[in-house]
Amino acid sequence: MFKRILIANRGEIACRIIKTARRMGIETVAVYSEADRNALHVEMADEAVLIGPPQAAESYLLIDKIVEACRRTGAEAVHPGYGFLSEREAFPKALADAGIVFIGPNSGAIAAMGDKIESKKAAAKAKVSTVPGFLGVIEDDKHAVKIADEIGYPVMIKASAGGGGKGMRIAHSTAEVAEGFNLAKAEAKASFGDDRVFIEKFIVNPRHIEIQVLGDKHGNVIYLGERECSIQRRNQKVIEEAPSPLLDEATRRAMGEQAVALAKAVNYDSAGTVEFVAGQDKSFYFLEMNTRLQVEHPVTELITGIDLVEQMIRVAAGEKLALTQKDITLTGWAVESRVYAEDPFRNFLPSIGRLVKYRPPDESNADGITVRNDTGVYEGGEISIYYDPMIAKLVTHAPSRAAAIEAQSQALDAFYVDGIRHNIPFLSALMNHPRWREGNLSTGFIAEEFPNGFTGRVPEGETARRIAAVAAAIDHVFGERKRQISGQMIGRPVKRAQRRAVWLDREEIGLEVARSDAGAIVIRFVDADGTLGQPHELVSSWAPGTPVWHGTLDGVALAVQVRPIATGIRLAHQGIEITANVYTETEAAAARLMPITTAADTGKKLLCPMPGLVVSIAVTEGQEVKAGEALAVVEAMKMQNVLRAERDGTVKKIHTAPGATLAVDALILEFA
Repeated sequence: MFKRILIANRGEIACRIIKTARRMGIETVAVYSEADRNALHVEMADEAVLIGPPQAAESYLLIDKIVEACRRTGAEAVHPGYGFLSEREAFPKALADAGIVFIGPNSGAIAAMGDKIESKKAAAKAKVSTVPGFLGVIEDDKHAVKIADEIGYPVMIKASAGGGGKGMRIAHSTAEVAEGFNLAKAEAKASFGDDRVFIEKFIVNPRHIEIQVLGDKHGNVIYLGERECSIQRRNQKVIEEAPSPLLDEATRRAMGEQAVALAKAVNYDSAGTVEFVAGQDKSFYFLEMNTRLQVEHPVTELITGIDLVEQMIRVAAGEKLALTQKDITLTGWAVESRVYAEDPFRNFLPSIGRLVKYRPPDESNADGITVRNDTGVYEGGEISIYYDPMIAKLVTHAPSRAAAIEAQSQALDAFYVDGIRHNIPFLSALMNHPRWREGNLSTGFIAEEFPNGFTGRVPEGETARRIAAVAAAIDHVFGERKRQISGQMIGRPVKRAQRRAVWLDREEIGLEVARSDAGAIVIRFVDADGTLGQPHELVSSWAPGTPVWHGTLDGVALAVQVRPIATGIRLAHQGIEITANVYTETEAAAARLMPITTAADTGKKLLCPMPGLVVSIAVTEGQEVKAGEALAVVEAMKMQNVLRAERDGTVKKIHTAPGATLAVDALILEFA
């Protein structure tokens, strides 16, 4: 076994590999760019080597620097994680030339399967069912349009060396093909150093299901069940689960055996993933093979009890698989949410800055429920513009799908991040979406359920009352503290019930609040006719300054995020983010007279919606533009974002130029 390995990656996956290596008694070496000097993976590793400036193309993607770092530190093997160099055929070859072991598949398997175009050719040769498409060289956007017209719309344009949703576009018309082709090529070049793309038929209402395979260097290959990754946004996975609610045992076996046959055909000898697009009728087609560890591998680990990173290390060291197919059993259900530094209320635009507070839920394994948080950040650290915006992967495991989802929902409610915007409200809303809970999924789920973007859930019915009850309990604790400071209470809480009006934005909920002899806070809601309803008991040890209210409401566990603001408190729960004001009756009467303020009109300005680099300006001063027309392209976190006109108008003045780095809300151009 290896004594020391190097991790050629960063962030949460580097930290996750270090944890397994440490458990195995293997020393670790981290590499880092100047932007990652204070990163968590650097702190966790036994040794760390600086390899270049922030840009990945000048640091993490340079094979020579990784090899040199191995020589300097005595690392015997390299784990590539995912992304970066993990699927570059040249990387294991360069390591082999230097006498260093690659913890991943052999270069021949990467060449055959890692390239999306070549993998489809190999699959077709092996008589694996594939999606109709064009796998040859596409000369330009005109050629792309011709191909798409022949295949029939909609089509998917996809980077050959792609992954993570980058270099991928869905086109429904010739105009979208021309634009999508050029954008996909640019993103592919920037992210992978390879601008080749291919075009294939886009299956309507599809599901994305993948099979985890594991092979060794002795010809043994097994499959470890499936993962469903249908909840996607812009072709990037958001939520994954294992197993899939779609598959039955017969379909699972058929997909698994097909994946194993394909892996054996290319002598695959590590962990890898064979991805399929599946119809609602359980039909399936080979999509691609990822010749690396997947982002979503934790859900497979939790339902199988197998550490995939450990298996990769043992296989790379020449060990035979200790497992056979009959040893693989799937137990319970696992759900994973990808927590990103992006603003779901502003069309998921990237967010950068300092993590002023970072308080994930505690990792635990109790009463049949497991909570796992794979992360690469820490409180006080920074989210950089240069890399993927992932903050963490939150994973829950339980005996059933419903229990795993409920555990995930509660864990998300307890996941507190401040200083940057993040997608936890969106993830929480998804966890509580009826269609998700029913398992009625497709890759179009988010586009169909949130056609106008995400605006947050609106508190209604019992959910609104639940939030109002917590707001009243928090206000009551604040009041008790004030009275203790002023000397009005001499060690004894006020038991007398107090009438309050809780405003959730402009919605008013009347209630009465008191402290019981046992120390619980008792809430009675005021009915429409003015009578008091039944008592509800809230039990919590929450104290002012604590970011999450943990407790029970009528015996049911509850978590609500708490952010004090100038005019009240901001509460977040199950995808709802809302300002709560708790008024006395006199204060409520005055508040009802206050006018409603409206936001300033910025319709004549194009503001940069995220920190990023201006790639291009598509218009000139004096030019007339129509609604929907492209105005500029801004790149952030390796994704190119097209900014379009919201209405017809004439460009008055352009305030920036290609190559400029802009802050959020920086002025790009003005309309007359």
